[in-house]
Amino acid sequence: MAKHFVEPNKVRNFACFLTHCNAIDSMPIPSTSKVNTKELYDYQKKALEQIFDLLDSKPDNYNLVYQLPTGGGKTVIFSEIARRYIASTQKKVLILTHRIELCNQTSKMLSEFQVNNKIINSNVKELYDQDDYMCFVAMVETLKNRLNDEKLELDQIGMVIIDEAHYNSFRKLFKYFDNCFILGVTATPLSSNMKLPMNEIYDQLLVGEPLASLVDRGFLAKATAYTYDVSLGTLKVGINGDYTVKSSEELYSNNLMQEKLLYAYEEKSKGKKTLIFNNGINTSLQVYETFRAEGYDVRHLDNTNSKQERAAILQWFKETPDAVLTSVGILTTGFDEPSVETIILNRATKSITLYYQMIGRGSRVLKDKKEFTVLDLGNNAARFGLWGTPLNWQKIFNSPLYYLENLICDEDIERQFSYTLPAEIRAEFPNTSDFFFDIKAHYDEAIRASMKSKIVLDKSLEQHCQWCVENSEDVFDARILSRLLQDDISDRIKKYSYCIIKSTKNYIQWLEEDYKRRLGTLINQRFS
Repeated sequence: MAKHFVEPNKVRNFACFLTHCNAIDSMPIPSTSKVNTKELYDYQKKALEQIFDLLDSKPDNYNLVYQLPTGGGKTVIFSEIARRYIASTQKKVLILTHRIELCNQTSKMLSEFQVNNKIINSNVKELYDQDDYMCFVAMVETLKNRLNDEKLELDQIGMVIIDEAHYNSFRKLFKYFDNCFILGVTATPLSSNMKLPMNEIYDQLLVGEPLASLVDRGFLAKATAYTYDVSLGTLKVGINGDYTVKSSEELYSNNLMQEKLLYAYEEKSKGKKTLIFNNGINTSLQVYETFRAEGYDVRHLDNTNSKQERAAILQWFKETPDAVLTSVGILTTGFDEPSVETIILNRATKSITLYYQMIGRGSRVLKDKKEFTVLDLGNNAARFGLWGTPLNWQKIFNSPLYYLENLICDEDIERQFSYTLPAEIRAEFPNTSDFFFDIKAHYDEAIRASMKSKIVLDKSLEQHCQWCVENSEDVFDARILSRLLQDDISDRIKKYSYCIIKSTKNYIQWLEEDYKRRLGTLINQRFS
């Protein structure tokens, strides 16, 4: 195939360059890779036009961030950008990532686009052969160390592309490339550190094709979400703004949460290829043991696994139709397995980036896969909205603190919980037909009648007592039945505490203990 060299002074802007592209069959730089046959989608082509228009009209040191949902093809887009930029300017491109897996994937994609590139990893101490390459892919920490040690110098870099640009670790390298056009790409343009918002270092946000549009047009699979209410009152927030691993482990490793997870899986995902995200290694190991004890084909993966172990586990996951893989963080980026049918969020997060990354692992389409399932056991959908709900990324980019401060808090989320007695518990009360009791309605009625609010709990007690008595032959049976109402009692006490605006942990605990004591006394009185 013929190669055509384009002199840089003949191609100054993107419009002119498009004319030349019709005559360009391949990159005007040495490459041994196969000819690229990738056909860009219309929204990807539109992004290229917009980015090159800005590249042409803005100063050389302009900082632009481009947003596109996970699965939309950000790597494809910036690989083609690198190819065209090098061809039109003869300047070099540096691509930064934060994980070695992303380095390798990016390098492979660049080669598919005939971009002759070199990975700067821990084995690369100096660049004697940098004149042989027009593009470099580097881990941010590795490159920072080399530049700080003055053992490595990159010449003729005109553009720096930053993958997963919402991570703040990239900032430390900006000073080395003050005169370069910096292009950050991310699915969620919200900084991982709110003390260092993205709008302070990027001049402009360019928003790509919306997630809902990618789903509607069949580029991404449609998510069907099921939520399971979880009380997060014991979780603590760490200095990074998200829930701590320790408090998450205490909640999600207990037997009740393990049972809830297993119930959710068996109800909505049994027999499907399932990926479970946890916030802690101990929790993930507990999940592994819980599923293994039930006879499911399950594996556990975290960052302590060796490279060989990880490869073997992921190969097993790929080949096993009903595989269950429980993991910790490691698969949120740089992992692509389109055959995943269910994503389980067995954790809560305050990071919308992490929320979209986790669910995005299931959004790849296959010939026979157009939908996938999301099971949310962390109230995440209530916090951020359902995956695919339209978001105003420009507003979030411009006012990140306002967005975060106005997210619904855990207490308000839990106020909306609607507890229903499980069918297996209802079956223990065959003579009862009415299981409904509206704490808020009874409270409002009491206030309108100028009565003390405690009458609400008295009425609730009467109902619970009636359930136990009418389904028992003696006091002993009734007391046993009353123990089955623990969750219903807890739910009513919490709703009552919301009404009286007094919800300290100790007070709620006292109310609950007093309620159960009074229920026992009332049952005794009815039978005596």
